[in-house]
Amino acid sequence: MSTAKRILTVGLELAAAETTYASFRSKMSLLDWDIVLFKPDIYEFVENYYTTYQGKPSLGDTASFEAKECCEHWRREIKQAVETGKTVFVYLPQVYEVFADTGQRSYSGTGRNQKTTRHVALLSNYDALPVKVGPVVTTGSSMKLSPIGAEVLAPYWAEFSARSTFQVVLSSTDLPPCVLTRAGDKTVGAIYRSKTSAGTLLLLPDIDFYASNFLKGKNWTAAAKQFAGAFISSIVALDKALRSASEITPEPSWATGADYSLQSEVKLRVELLAAERAVEEAQKRKELIAEALNAAGSPRALLYEKGKPLEAAIIEALRILGFKAAPFKESDSEFDVVFECAEGRLIGEAEGKDTKAVNIDKLRQLSMNIHEDLQREDVSAPAKPVLFGNGFRLQPPQEREDPFTEKCHSAAATSSTALVATADLFVPVQYILSENDQDYAAICRQALLSSIGRVKFPLPPKRNAPSMENSDVVASDA
Repeated sequence: MSTAKRILTVGLELAAAETTYASFRSKMSLLDWDIVLFKPDIYEFVENYYTTYQGKPSLGDTASFEAKECCEHWRREIKQAVETGKTVFVYLPQVYEVFADTGQRSYSGTGRNQKTTRHVALLSNYDALPVKVGPVVTTGSSMKLSPIGAEVLAPYWAEFSARSTFQVVLSSTDLPPCVLTRAGDKTVGAIYRSKTSAGTLLLLPDIDFYASNFLKGKNWTAAAKQFAGAFISSIVALDKALRSASEITPEPSWATGADYSLQSEVKLRVELLAAERAVEEAQKRKELIAEALNAAGSPRALLYEKGKPLEAAIIEALRILGFKAAPFKESDSEFDVVFECAEGRLIGEAEGKDTKAVNIDKLRQLSMNIHEDLQREDVSAPAKPVLFGNGFRLQPPQEREDPFTEKCHSAAATSSTALVATADLFVPVQYILSENDQDYAAICRQALLSSIGRVKFPLPPKRNAPSMENSDVVASDA
C-alpha cells in the first residue's frame, strides 16, 4: 500500500513502511507531516534510581527537566500543527503522574544542621496536550458516537470500535465531544477544529497497538502488518473526510492588506508582537541556562569519555585541583597534557577503553614523551609521568574491574608512573566544585605527585550541607 500523505507516529508504532516513528523524547517538528498519530507517555522518564513521594515516582533534577521540556515541546508542536492545517490524532492512554522537581529550594537551620527542602509539582502525560481535558481515571469499552462524531467518524468507528477502550473520561465542561460512553453520555473522545485553517485535533479512545499477536520476538507478524494497513487506510480516509467537512477557506493574501484591516486587529497585532518578543527573550534565556547547565556538567566526562573529550575533561579537572594545565604541541612533540604546581611538574597521557582495561601501549608513549620533553632546552629535570585511564568506560564506575592491566601496574612501578582512573578523579573534582576546599585540593595534588601506581585520592571531608538524598520533599504550586 502507498499513500501520498506523510504520516508520523509519536509514542506508538505501526508495522508499516508508510509511517515514520518518533519517540516521545525526540524534538521532531510536526510541521513536516500531514497526519500525526500521537500517544503521550512519560513513563520512560522514570529512572532506575527515582524516589517516591506520596506514593508516586519523584523524578531527579535531570529527568524532571527532560520530562517537562518534552511535554512543553509537544504541546507547542501539536498546537502549531493544527493551526497550520494538519490533522493530529491523539490516542488517550491511562493517566500517568509523577512528581517533577520545580528547581525551587528552601532551607532551614544552619551549618551541619541545615536542612534542604526540595519542591516538586505533579506532572502528567496529559500535560503534553495543548487543550485542558480534565482526565478522570476509569476504563471501559461500551461507547457510541455523538452527533458530531457520527458525521465524520462512522467509517472509522465501524472498523475499530471493537479494538477501542477508554482509559479516561474527559471532565472539562467546554469539550466538543465526538465519542461518549454508552451509559451516562460521558465524554471519552473530542474533536477540535481550527478556526483559521483546515486543521483538526482529534482525541480518541485508546487502541492496543501492541496486541499479543502483533510481535514475534522483535519482529512484526502478518497480523500486525494487516492491522497497520487497514488502520492507515482508515486514518487517511478520515483525514480526507475532516478536510471535506471543513467550511473554512484559507484567507487569500490580498485580504490581509491594509485596505481590509479592522481596528481591533491593529491593537491585537501590537499585543501579539509584544508577546512574541517576550517568548523570544524567554527562549534566549532558556538557551543560555541550558548552555550553562551543559558546561556545569562537563566534569562528568571523566566517567565515560575517551579521546579528545576525555583529554579536555582531564585538563579542566587538573585546573580545578590547582594545577596549571594545558595540552602541549611543538615541532614534532605532542603531549596530551602538561601540568605543574609549586611542588612539581608532570606530563600525562590519556586513554579510554569501552569494555576493557587500559594496557601498556600508552605507557610506552608516555615514556617517549618524558624523554622528548627532557631534551628541550628549558627543561632541566624529567617530569613526573601520569597515565590517565578510563577503562570499562561504558559501565557504571561501581561495576568496573581494575581500569589498568596487570602489565600496566608492573610497568608503572618500574617507571615511577602514577596511574589515575579518571572515575576516581571525578570524586575530588565534584567535592572541590561544591565546597571550594583548597586545602583538600592541595592534598590531592600531593597524592598525584607522590604516587607510584594507582593514585588513591583522599576521601573528601564530610560536607556541611546535607545531600539531596537526605533532604525533605514538599509539593509546590510552582
